[in-house]
Amino acid sequence: MLAYLIRRLLYAVPILLGVNLLTFALFFFVNSPDDMARIQLGVKRVTPEAIAQWKAERGYDKPLVYNDKAAGLQRVTDTIFYRHSLRLFAFDFGRSDEGRDIGYDIRQRMWPSLAIALPTFLVGVLAYVTFALILAFFRGMYLDTVGVVVCVILMSVSALFYVIGGQYLASKLLHLVPISGYGGGVDAFKFIVLPVVIGVVSGIGGNTRLYRTFFLEEIGKDYVRTARAKGLSEARVLFRHVLKNALIPILTGVVVVIPLLFIGSLIMESFFGIPGLGSYTIDAINSQDFAIVRAMVFLGSVLYIVGLILTDFSYTLVDPRVRLS
Repeated sequence: MLAYLIRRLLYAVPILLGVNLLTFALFFFVNSPDDMARIQLGVKRVTPEAIAQWKAERGYDKPLVYNDKAAGLQRVTDTIFYRHSLRLFAFDFGRSDEGRDIGYDIRQRMWPSLAIALPTFLVGVLAYVTFALILAFFRGMYLDTVGVVVCVILMSVSALFYVIGGQYLASKLLHLVPISGYGGGVDAFKFIVLPVVIGVVSGIGGNTRLYRTFFLEEIGKDYVRTARAKGLSEARVLFRHVLKNALIPILTGVVVVIPLLFIGSLIMESFFGIPGLGSYTIDAINSQDFAIVRAMVFLGSVLYIVGLILTDFSYTLVDPRVRLS
């Protein structure tokens, strides 16, 4: 187990390095520091002096990957790549193009993102698995047919419809919760309850139908027929045997999503005015703040790799036949 973990962590290093190099190339070869300065200064006829000052203040006046004017190790360290890309491996996110501490912003904004994403994830998984089990239990019957039709209808509706419809119904008509905004402490509940409900409802159609397929696939296997032949009830076969064996494909999608909860929901946070990491990324893209976008891309890559490792370990918990060596 330990050897497997070390091996997977070593595999992650070249992957993260490749993501870092690709991100660096997209930001600095396609879009040069001079172009970034012109975008940030927002002036049609910006002077070369203003561009040079902007680059010097943010460390973009150095060579990209190799400084032939420096001596020794500084030929590599006194470059844009080292200062703005390699330092990300030490989780030193530096400062945004506007001068803000990106690490501080991430630590502050991660909590509103988790306050919405974590309940949405937990309640959603519980609801999707429950509904899928009910449809699988009544497979081929009227309830199953109606449930599948409802799932297809829910899948066909855009997520924006749920957001706008939920805001109009719960906030405009019924005045149950604020339409947008965020508050700390106990007041946060009234701001996050609507995004959580909308997040769960918007995913019912697709996830329930997917999990139902997993359960039906397990129901047709030999061990299920053997369990029935021994006299076990249909409910016991479904909840004790089918559910356990269907958890592997479910975990493949579920566990990978867990690290992404940290990043937040781009659409949900933007529409509801939640000061989380999702809206933080959207604001950075709109303002052309490349330092923040680079940091969030790297952070998302790290968390995704962590999710893949957690997925492999979760297999051993639900299926003893899976061994990591």
